[in-house]
Amino acid sequence: MCLILFAYRALPGVPLLIAANRDERFDRPALPAARWSDHPEIWAGRDVSGGGTWLGVSRRGRFAALTNFRDPQTHRADAPTRGGLVKNFLTGHMSARDYVEHIAREAVPYNGFCLLAWDGHALFFYSNRAPAPLEVAPGVHGLPNQLLNAPWPKVVKGRAGLQKLLQTPFAVEDHLALLSDTTPAPDSELPQRGRPLERERRSSPLRIVDARYGTRCSTVLRVSDEGAIDFAERTFLPSGEIADDVRYQLHTFSNAAASGVA
Repeated sequence: MCLILFAYRALPGVPLLIAANRDERFDRPALPAARWSDHPEIWAGRDVSGGGTWLGVSRRGRFAALTNFRDPQTHRADAPTRGGLVKNFLTGHMSARDYVEHIAREAVPYNGFCLLAWDGHALFFYSNRAPAPLEVAPGVHGLPNQLLNAPWPKVVKGRAGLQKLLQTPFAVEDHLALLSDTTPAPDSELPQRGRPLERERRSSPLRIVDARYGTRCSTVLRVSDEGAIDFAERTFLPSGEIADDVRYQLHTFSNAAASGVA
């Protein structure tokens, strides 16, 4: 997952709104967002290689998502899968605070990552390339393959776009359109990461179109105060064309029980 835009307690009645793009190699097997047979309270995509996920939600009112922190000099081929960090939070019962504090003590073996964890009450950010966990303040934020709100062009542009959408009635297609922007950033604004200019240019749009490594899927997730969850995922072919759309409307267990929803 290379870009997570989110509005946290920035919209009345909607504590959490997510618009995210997952960038990954197309030869890495993955399953589209769906209910997990082994953990039926979870809706998420699934990394076939590692068994974890990059983004998911639980009907117990939990959300988590992950981006990799690009740090080639410290990359370890034998490191545990980072997708397990999302899976373990969604299937567990720790508060978001306790979970990220626990992970902070256990994070050394992992390659670089940035994690968002929300337990329905508080949202926390933690990266094993940052000093300590952080409780996220209300507002509109962006998380790339760097620390929270790093001023990369796609983050700046994405946050502004999401802020604008908050002023209009919610529509999944509007948020997917924001995520589908393939306009490269000006060369003068590209991050300086020691990579060739052409590679930085190719990676700078909100949605990356590349047959080998590009945006595999876009996800829009909205959680209401009443516990209603709107979950949409659009997957893409290596050519950049749309492969499929899935849409789910869920309720957290407590609200489903109260309203009689299964």
